[in-house]
Amino acid sequence: MGLVVHPPDRRKYGKDIIKTAKLNSSCIFDGSLLHTRETFERIKTLQPEIGISVLFGYILRQEFLDIMPAGCLNLHPSLLPYNRGVFPNVWSIVEGTPAGATIHYMDVGIDTGDIVSQMQIEIEPIETGESLYHKLEDACLELFKKTWPLIRRGRAPRISQSPQAGSYHHIKDIKKLDRIDLDRKYTARKLIDIIRARTFSPYAGAYFQTKGRKIYLRLQLLREEDIGKERDERDN
Repeated sequence: MGLVVHPPDRRKYGKDIIKTAKLNSSCIFDGSLLHTRETFERIKTLQPEIGISVLFGYILRQEFLDIMPAGCLNLHPSLLPYNRGVFPNVWSIVEGTPAGATIHYMDVGIDTGDIVSQMQIEIEPIETGESLYHKLEDACLELFKKTWPLIRRGRAPRISQSPQAGSYHHIKDIKKLDRIDLDRKYTARKLIDIIRARTFSPYAGAYFQTKGRKIYLRLQLLREEDIGKERDERDN
């Protein structure tokens, strides 16, 4: 058994993951070095049967994928083929595409491999990029728990997806989305969706520029009944 993690400057919960894995340091690998022959050979000696990828930021070569006879599975926080790539929580809100979680086999493409299982979740009108992100996290965990027994028994199905279907987004797409042009015409729906999709504290998100400065925007959305509760609490 082995563990591949992001390099220290890209880790979020690296220490917790490494501690939980309880592996010898010789079985823990830096993901940024997977392309090197030394790391490849070290992982190959472990004779891994299957690989599991979760929010891993590197594309794996076919040579690496071929090490594992049962394949390598990825847990992706979108309802493929929609929102391949980055920030699926944002694009489901902005583009109105279905949201959910998917387990799929990995290939040399980005989120294009055969699908094993999926779970769709609802996007509420008060959803922000932050709240949807956390809902997708929960959906991914629930889907994995439900699907893992099937995977362990070697009975995971393979449902092909068309690379031409759905949608894909790069980092550059989000950078373009973030800039609100004060002289451009937006529908109210479009502008609200952009701002709420990019509301995710403490990240900067959407902004407009004035007098050489960037002014960032965050949106708070409340249901009618939430307003009533706030009023009652204030009056009491």
